[in-house]
Amino acid sequence: MSAVQSAITTAEQQHRIYKAFDWIIIPIVVLVVIGAFHIHAMLTMGDWDFWIDWKDRRWWVTVTPIALIFFPAALHFLLWENFRLPFGATLACAGLLIGEWANRVANFVGWAYFPLNMVVPAEIIPMALVLDAILLISRSLTITGLLGAMTWGVIFYPSNWALIAPFHVPIEYNGTMMSLADLIGYNYVRTGTPEYIRIIEEGTLRTFGEDVTPVSAFFAGFISVLAYFLWLYIGKWFAKTTWMKRI
Repeated sequence: MSAVQSAITTAEQQHRIYKAFDWIIIPIVVLVVIGAFHIHAMLTMGDWDFWIDWKDRRWWVTVTPIALIFFPAALHFLLWENFRLPFGATLACAGLLIGEWANRVANFVGWAYFPLNMVVPAEIIPMALVLDAILLISRSLTITGLLGAMTWGVIFYPSNWALIAPFHVPIEYNGTMMSLADLIGYNYVRTGTPEYIRIIEEGTLRTFGEDVTPVSAFFAGFISVLAYFLWLYIGKWFAKTTWMKRI
């Protein structure tokens, strides 16, 4: 009996140790994912999503969804294949927004004194919810990649319309027609390089009756499909690494 009791006690101690290890490793993994996703977003989409006068109807609509689908796709594979949890995209995007808001409020509003509405991040939770919902309903990463990733890119602009619409109101300033976002950009200069001072609705992509947003959105959706499957394989490779198997 003593040997049995000793074995039970040892098993309970091991269980407590493993449980304590989980409480340590899970917050670390979450912070690493948030930090990595934030660095990735800043290096890929960067200024397109950072400044209100860069949130145009062409390149911002194209670049941002493509850059943001990488980590949700990888987490989709890790959480779905290992735990059958269909909220990888929402988890990744919620973590990114926490990091983005902390960075922009603390650094760019509190430290550099930019107005918050000039550096507010894009709204990406609706895109993540749709992507996770399609995975939950279809229970297939292939269908999610084809239908969900396309929807991801298409609904990005409508999801952010309430956020950016007030800043696209046309105004006249010193005889020049511009938007409210342009005026904010002129009054809060970020650097001496000219490319930061730009009028968001000027460019050479004005085709199809001068309405390029649907074209940009569908192009972003198409590239998001390719990026989704690419990062599914990256998530698959990552899941096979030695330290990930230990976790």
